[in-house]
Amino acid sequence: MDFIFIEEMRVDAWVGIFDREKAAPQTVEISMTFGVPDAAAQNDDIGATIRYDFVIERIRHELAIRRFNLLETLGEFVVSLLLEEFGAPWVKISIAKIGIMKGVKRLGVQIERSRDVQK
Repeated sequence: MDFIFIEEMRVDAWVGIFDREKAAPQTVEISMTFGVPDAAAQNDDIGATIRYDFVIERIRHELAIRRFNLLETLGEFVVSLLLEEFGAPWVKISIAKIGIMKGVKRLGVQIERSRDVQK
């Protein structure tokens, strides 16, 4: 299996349980790796792969309009997009809030799923 990775994508998202987090979107950092069909590289065909530009655009759009209490839920949503909408066979994602607590650079979650064994 071949993989595409996107590292340290920053996006504004509505996520959190505290009043200060619900008052405005906050920047989160998303890194992800997802499987793509081997046929894309073998045939040099953009139509046979998952377009990372479409993935980035879709995630940015959805996170601008949706609200999440937990990073875990936000992560599961993004994983579901990749598995179900984009057809990735396997996804690993990390999502972090940046500078949310004093003395902590980032805090977040990591999730790994495949279409064969979800949850």
